[in-house]
Amino acid sequence: MSIWEKLLFKLQNLSKDLRFDELKKVLERIGYSMDKPNGGSSHYTFRKPNCNPITIPKHNPIKIIYVKKIKEIVEKEILNNENN
Repeated sequence: MSIWEKLLFKLQNLSKDLRFDELKKVLERIGYSMDKPNGGSSHYTFRKPNCNPITIPKHNPIKIIYVKKIKEIVEKEILNNENN
């Protein structure tokens, strides 16, 4: 199983031990770029053209609510790629 497949597996199963760097890799793989926070904030924003920005606080592990949000986005991206 490749690293990408392992990350997707953890995401699909809503793993409670997902780390910020792992979610960052997933989002960057599907075309998002990360903006660093201003003024000492721990919230990072990920942007992609024609998509809503995603803001995630840098905590390890990531809170499950953010994992669910990223899971939904990845599922939509994968479905869009399969339909095109």
